[in-house]
Amino acid sequence: MSTALRLGEFERVMAEGVVKAVRAADGYGGGVYLRSGNEQSLVLAAVAGVSRGLLRATWRVPVAGPLPVAEVYRSGRSIHLDDADETMRRFPQLAIALPYPFASVYTPVTDGNETVGVLVVLRTAAPDRVLTSPSRRRLRAAANRLGASLAALSAHGLPIQWDAEPITARLPATSLTPVRVGQFDWYVSTGVFAADDVCCAMLGRDRASFGGTVTALTARTVPEDAYELQAAAREAVETGKVSARRLRVLGLDDKPCLVELWAREVGLGPDRHLTGALVDPGTGITAAEAAERLPDGLFALDQDGRLTYANGRAEALLGADRTELVGSHPWDVLPWLADPAYEDRYRSAMLSQEPSSFLVRRTAGHWLTFTLYPDVHGLTGRVVPVEPPAEEIEGRAPVDAAPVPQSPSAAPARPGALYRVLQMASALTEAVTVRQVCEVVADQLLPTFAGQEVAIYTVRERHLHLAWQSGYPEGFLDPFEGVTLHARLPGVEALTSGSPIFFESERQLCSAYPGIPLDGMRSWAFLPLIASGRPVGSCIVGFDRPRTFTSEERTVLTALGGLIAQALERARLYDSESAVARGLQEALLPHRLPCIAGVETAGRYLPGTQGMDIGGDWYDVMETSRGVVLVIGDVEGHSVAAAAIMGQLRSAVRAFATGGQSPDEVMACTNRLLADLDSGLFATCCCVQLDPANGRAWAVRAGHPPPLLRLPDGRTEVLDLAGGVLLGVDREIRYPVTELRLPPGSVLALYTDGLVEQPGADIGQGIDRLRSALAHTWTDSLADTAERLVREARYAPDRLDDIALLLTCRRPAVP
Repeated sequence: MSTALRLGEFERVMAEGVVKAVRAADGYGGGVYLRSGNEQSLVLAAVAGVSRGLLRATWRVPVAGPLPVAEVYRSGRSIHLDDADETMRRFPQLAIALPYPFASVYTPVTDGNETVGVLVVLRTAAPDRVLTSPSRRRLRAAANRLGASLAALSAHGLPIQWDAEPITARLPATSLTPVRVGQFDWYVSTGVFAADDVCCAMLGRDRASFGGTVTALTARTVPEDAYELQAAAREAVETGKVSARRLRVLGLDDKPCLVELWAREVGLGPDRHLTGALVDPGTGITAAEAAERLPDGLFALDQDGRLTYANGRAEALLGADRTELVGSHPWDVLPWLADPAYEDRYRSAMLSQEPSSFLVRRTAGHWLTFTLYPDVHGLTGRVVPVEPPAEEIEGRAPVDAAPVPQSPSAAPARPGALYRVLQMASALTEAVTVRQVCEVVADQLLPTFAGQEVAIYTVRERHLHLAWQSGYPEGFLDPFEGVTLHARLPGVEALTSGSPIFFESERQLCSAYPGIPLDGMRSWAFLPLIASGRPVGSCIVGFDRPRTFTSEERTVLTALGGLIAQALERARLYDSESAVARGLQEALLPHRLPCIAGVETAGRYLPGTQGMDIGGDWYDVMETSRGVVLVIGDVEGHSVAAAAIMGQLRSAVRAFATGGQSPDEVMACTNRLLADLDSGLFATCCCVQLDPANGRAWAVRAGHPPPLLRLPDGRTEVLDLAGGVLLGVDREIRYPVTELRLPPGSVLALYTDGLVEQPGADIGQGIDRLRSALAHTWTDSLADTAERLVREARYAPDRLDDIALLLTCRRPAVP
């Protein structure tokens, strides 16, 4: 099988798979996403029941993105969204890209070994239209059949991937009376009328009983239309053709039906005759004639929003000729419908499959009400004039009418373009650091516009420095690092001029910048990143084929450049302030722990990764007249105030402990101090006094997680210490003391809750995991052991809380 045939079969399999899935899940539309060639994106490969233009904002979805298609692809589990509220709650970026009331179902497509795509079915969001269990099973079966078919094609060498525009499949249409076309040959000079089987059936006869003459045709024509048939014969003799003569004929059971007669002259000499068609259009003609008689304006739009029909009344109310309107988007032809809000009404009706109405002002004092009735093949509209609203009479704008554009020549951004900007803005709001902003740009920008490369440069001391790149060959960008703002390069000049630069081919770029290095890309967008008038940097997007940038794409990319600049500026401020805050926090912790005979200590501290505020975790080791004092604590909250209280408590504990007080007295004095400060903050603490010579220890706990003790044989236990309430709650509370014994070679672990707490999990499970890790994670170096215990937390991308860990090992006595 040739490549072209296999590709055609591939498209057929996808189109049929989507149609079957939509019908299986009782939907009105859907699509199938396949992974792209570089496997970084999921691309809409086929769509049915809904215009692909309505889904343009989601044609390409980053595999790592926060959209349901991507999550289903990553997890291999289906997702069902009942309505717009659930969509907004679970996937706000999808709700921004498609802010319409519809339900949706997402099901993975596998080839038997791995997920290769995702089936999407759109459904009406109505309480009585729940997705039943049988529908779920049918959809899963449809996904399995599609996966098996794709796998079979893959076995013949066709990869299961997609990088082109989506193909469109039509859902089956329900037609009460299908159009029939019969063919005939009419020899006017001899009266022979040779009709085929379809033509004879339209005349209520089979070919044998029809007769095959004009006389037989006349006999099957309603008497009132006999003249029309005679006129057709005269026209044939005089002009050699017949043009759309309507007449009523006797069809099945001798019931009259309206048909059209078309013919043209063919042949020479004695073979000269008419060949033509008898057309039974069903009820189409009579329906159109009926619509013309109505006092209301009626019109129809196809799936893509183009006008396919308008009756005479609609023509008059819209103020435009039907020949100008048919085949066009009404908002492109009629200036007073040019506001994107009106196109959005069509998009909402098509994606919700629910009727909608809205009010429009054509001119001052001239108002129209539009009502839209959608189905999967398009929508029918009704337009009627109404009296001006009271708000206009009183000089106020009606709340449900969009503003009338002041300039008919203006070209406002289409809703799809606006939603792309909103989608990027939503993603950027969640990015905090410069790195996170750059990751969002790469994940969102490249899949959306089918780009292959992106580079982001930021300005420092009037030089451009690379902040992020994706897709470039190794070393290609090295010559551009640190270029000045006077360099003649497109990225620099886009920034200094404040205007984006687009090159649609290599020839254009090389003509404008002779000698500029190339790396295989064929078109480029150079976007200036400017925030509040300040140059922030440049964003360069490369495409692997020549590309014509439409005005909409240029507008969207320019707007996205502004959003990226604002996010980068905010992130750079965050990074610098965060560095200062972290420095302050680390300055409050001990820089090194003291060397004490008989014991070895190791401490670790990890700040949280969420937010910029600093926390209040601390630990300390002191040598006192009573022995070695080990202390760890955690002030609630994450703020400069928490860090300040932490510094005061650490100093207080050190002063009380080195002053010779016992652990319970140290805790009681510290508690009174925090209560007297009246800061509104509370703290947990654990204090242990250890005699290194004999291993006796006395421990006090105030609302803090219990310590762990690893014995020399590896057994590790959670120490059951008597405890009291948090510090700062009750000024007069006393804290009980628990006596312990640490054998030589044992290890005592003090820690804060950030090391053992996980969202949605019981803290007891976290403590048990740490106990098991301490039992099985042991090296001759206490520092290495401490590092291993915090390693998983150190590399976690989302660390919600600070972490402090203090390990103390009682070394065996040296003979």
